[in-house]
Amino acid sequence: MPTTQDMTTAGDAGLLDTLQHEVALFARRAEQTRLGGVGKLRNSMDRAAYLLLNRLDKEGAMGVKALAASMGIDSSTVTRQVAPLVESGLVKRTSHPEDGRAVVLQLSPRGIARLAEVRASRRELMEQLTEDWEPEDRSRFCTLLTRFNLALAARMAASPLPADDTLPPAN
Repeated sequence: MPTTQDMTTAGDAGLLDTLQHEVALFARRAEQTRLGGVGKLRNSMDRAAYLLLNRLDKEGAMGVKALAASMGIDSSTVTRQVAPLVESGLVKRTSHPEDGRAVVLQLSPRGIARLAEVRASRRELMEQLTEDWEPEDRSRFCTLLTRFNLALAARMAASPLPADDTLPPAN
């Protein structure tokens, strides 16, 4: 039975080499700019904060364990990342409605407003970066990038990496 490598043609290998290189460049540029938006909000919210606030906005109030599970990261990482969001008033801790002993995290009114500002700024950046694209190209890119991210998530779920804080520094 042929292996995956045996089934890859020279053309496929070249395309896959180009793909991995472009993904690496994208990751570097996205981290350098944080794709943070435009104007005064450029680089104004780090990736972890944005993803946590976005998840709480989309899924509603939840405990640390549920939030960590929904994001595919460790509870201790969520706890560490949520602390400054609580301190800055973007997230609030409240009692669980059914179990007063449990604590849930939810967006504060300030967090909702801040997230809306950051989303609008990032949306404007995406518009600027793709302003000369056809609408079909934007849609296709979004579909393919979503598909790629889902494949990465499935791969991570099947074979998780160590927690973020145990990874070696990126070069």
